[in-house]
Amino acid sequence: MGGEYTEEAYGEVMVLVGARRGAYPCANSLLVRGTDAALVVDPSLSLVNGAPPADVVLVSHAHEDHIAGLGSYDVPVHVHVGDLGPLRSRELMVAGFGYPPEEARAADRMLRDDFHVTGRPDALGFTDGTVFDLGGRTVTVVHLPGHTPGHSGFLIEPDGFLFVADMDLTSFGPFYGDARSDLADFEASMRRCADIDARWYGTAHQKGVIEGAQEFRRGLAEYAQVVERREAALLAFLTEPRTVPEIAEHRLVYRPHVSGPHVDPVERRTATHHLARLAAKGLVTETEPGLFRTT
Repeated sequence: MGGEYTEEAYGEVMVLVGARRGAYPCANSLLVRGTDAALVVDPSLSLVNGAPPADVVLVSHAHEDHIAGLGSYDVPVHVHVGDLGPLRSRELMVAGFGYPPEEARAADRMLRDDFHVTGRPDALGFTDGTVFDLGGRTVTVVHLPGHTPGHSGFLIEPDGFLFVADMDLTSFGPFYGDARSDLADFEASMRRCADIDARWYGTAHQKGVIEGAQEFRRGLAEYAQVVERREAALLAFLTEPRTVPEIAEHRLVYRPHVSGPHVDPVERRTATHHLARLAAKGLVTETEPGLFRTT
């Protein structure tokens, strides 16, 4: 699967579009050149056997599909301080998924064998607003937590290109089902993105690049509505008292045909996020320990 990408230019920003429009397990990477240096964002599986040269690598967040091509780069690698641990250590990355022990071991093997993840103990941390100056072109960090604590976008000027990574506007909707995810943070990050005026908005998966702030905001609103739909589905299900395992089996995130060790942990955590929020609004009550229903 390595080396399979197509180049699309947006100003001087080159999007390296992964196989199947960057659908997982691939992703879309960026190549940004200034007069002094070249920078790659999120070297994906598609770059494994054909990585373009770069002087520095930025990682939007520490998930395997965004770093599978990192082994091709013996240059400084930067990620937000919130994701520094998992990028430096594959063990910490797996722990962040929050899987039971057997599934965690399988995930570790997958990261090692399928995504070439070895951990980058040399990785450096950036924070919101950090600027990388490439000479006549800057890349500024926009911290967008929620998907992971360190999840970040990058604003590239003067081109007016905002890379929003896994705030990817797909019909699947926002993903906040890992052990390190946070729904409230994700929603705040969506609001922050809506306030940024850019010419182009680049996503890591499938949607590709959206042109124009108005079009992006429309897509972002639809994407955010998935969260509301999950909540409405949960409230409808809770007219009878239910446990978290029952909610997980009913599914808020994945379609019934999807299977795999990740499904149950993700469904349980997503349900827990929503239960907490609905309880805070007074819409759901815990009738007895571990049993939830609408008020």
